[in-house]
Parts: sequence; C-alpha cells; structure tokens
Amino acid sequence: MLEVKKLAKKFGQRQILKDISFTLNDGDIMTIVGQSGAGKTTLLRIIAGLETKDSGQILVDGQNITQGQIGVVFQDFNLFPNLNVLENITLAPRLVLKESEEAAKKQALALLAQLKLTGHETQYPYQLSGGQKQRVSIARSLAMKPKILCYDEPTSALDPNLREEVEKMILELKKTGLTQLIITHDLVFAEKVADQVLRVKPLSEA
Repeated sequence: MLEVKKLAKKFGQRQILKDISFTLNDGDIMTIVGQSGAGKTTLLRIIAGLETKDSGQILVDGQNITQGQIGVVFQDFNLFPNLNVLENITLAPRLVLKESEEAAKKQALALLAQLKLTGHETQYPYQLSGGQKQRVSIARSLAMKPKILCYDEPTSALDPNLREEVEKMILELKKTGLTQLIITHDLVFAEKVADQVLRVKPLSEA
C-alpha cells in the first residue's frame, strides 16, 4: 500500500504542491488528473525519488519508501537508442540487481511475451512504433520488480486510436496484482482504467 501524507513542494517562491494526501491500495490503479501546471508530474517525480519533497511523508507498506520500490514509464520512454529491445530490458537487472545474464534474459523474454512483443527482441528503438516503445519501457520497468509502476501521460505520445490498446494493457497488468499510478490529462482514459481518480488543481503563487 502506498500512502502519501501532506506532501508539499515549492520551486523558488512558487508553491507547486500543498497538503497532498492519498492512499493507493495494493493491486489498484489510481489516476491523477489536472490541467497543465497543477503539479502532476512533480508529484510523480517525488514519489519516484527523482525530485525532493519539502515536507510530508511517502510510505510503502507503512515504511519510508526505498529505492527500487517505484518503477516509472516516462512520457518520452527514455529507451537507450544504442541498445536493442532485449538489451534495454536486461541492462538494469544485471547492473543493479546483479542478476545473471541468463536470468535477466529469461525474465525479459517472459515480459516481452506478456506485453505482446515477442519477435522484437533484436530491434532498436528507432525501428519501433510509439506503442511498441511504450511497452518496451513498461517491460524495462517491470524487470526491476517494482512494488508500484508509475506512468507519466501514457496516452499523450500515441495516436488517439491506440488509447484503447493502452487501456487494455494497463488493465491486463492489474490482473497480475500490479499497483499502478498514472498521471494523465485524459479524463475519459483516467475514469476507464482507475479504481480512484485524484484531481489536483494549480496553486496560486505564494
């Protein structure tokens, strides 16, 4: 279970987040929605450990959050262009989790099969569609065995016709018990996939 309690963040004199609190139960999906400037991505980056908070608590299963518990699928996917699909997925498990090459490859192939990417193992990012890049990014995050997977605007970089495909993929991952937190401006998508919708609004200048 993820608990966020009274989270606050300023950039200079501008208050971006103030007293943000919510609970996300294991296996559930939460979407965080709001207009540009509301602090959605800042909130995600703080939860993922990519940005510092000014005050508040972030707990996983009642304990302070630790490195590796949160996976992130970035809006621009952040795949390594010089590595093929299999190498993109196996790199971090081998370097960070110290998995053997054989174990990392076995897990990567299973994730690729789960995400309907079998046959793309040796392709490079430039050879993939936007939807395929997104699924490789998800596989790469899942390979690190996170407790919670976060997405930053998962439908924004895709053709509108692919939104339904993204919905299905996220709901399929839910069936595996994965807890998911999604930043999005797409209200229709947000309500279709979410167990909870958190709405955030921009704060006036402090």
